[in-house]
Amino acid sequence: MNVAYLGPAGTFSEEALRLAAAGTEFDPLPTATIHAAVEAVESGEADRALVPFENSIEGTVRPTLDALAFDTDRVRIVGEYDHQVHQMLIAGRSIELADVERVLSHPQAAAQCAGFLRAELAGATVEMVSSTSEAVRLVAVEPERPWAALGSAAAAEAYGGIVLREDVEDAIDNVTRFVWLADASAEPPPEVADRPWRTTLVFDEIGADHPGALVDALSVLSDREINMTRIESRPRRSGLGSYLFFLDLDGRADAGIVAEGIEALRERAETVRVLGSYQVGGPPPLPAGSA
Repeated sequence: MNVAYLGPAGTFSEEALRLAAAGTEFDPLPTATIHAAVEAVESGEADRALVPFENSIEGTVRPTLDALAFDTDRVRIVGEYDHQVHQMLIAGRSIELADVERVLSHPQAAAQCAGFLRAELAGATVEMVSSTSEAVRLVAVEPERPWAALGSAAAAEAYGGIVLREDVEDAIDNVTRFVWLADASAEPPPEVADRPWRTTLVFDEIGADHPGALVDALSVLSDREINMTRIESRPRRSGLGSYLFFLDLDGRADAGIVAEGIEALRERAETVRVLGSYQVGGPPPLPAGSA
């Protein structure tokens, strides 16, 4: 069982995978980008992937949404895992914050620490790199430079970095929701009694040139008292004013009023695609004893 995730060693994705998959055996497959982790499932290189989906401070992780919406046909969300994230400011040597000239970071980490960066490192340039782990590696290999990175304690340990300041995220309750991905043909994970279900879908709105078009589309869900817990739009990549809409719904896509609501939505939208129906807080969708 190969499981793809955003690498290299020391990323929060690796940390989340280690905790989320506790008690199962698997072969980790680190990738250079989130898109590559999703694509590894689409191509069959990986059996599963664990990728960040939503952060409590910064919101949705757009590379994950875009990869699922535009670049895959066979990948489905089959589970989720909430991971508490603690950002550290890390350097290659002990250095005063006032002397830091550049901060390396993944965009998500920089956004989660925006207030800290403004207050404590206003004179430093913030530079984006592919992962928090890569940021820590870069500052660790050149300790003579007055650089620092945002990353995990595990990354500091892996690359020999020095933690200058702990817990620099702007909110104490900094949680990232990760999602498990699998091929649509994969055997679904076993159900767990009494755990609620969530369905994630994406649709194209039709009739966008008349007032209330989106409300009309969503009314087929609200009229059935289906609870929508998240809605987000993303450009459709076909011109200004054209969007995709992502929804999270309470319930499973193949049962009861949720199934009815999705079928009714198909009559109001150009396309409706269920990205996954999965249990909230369920076990890792890895076969026990897989290797």
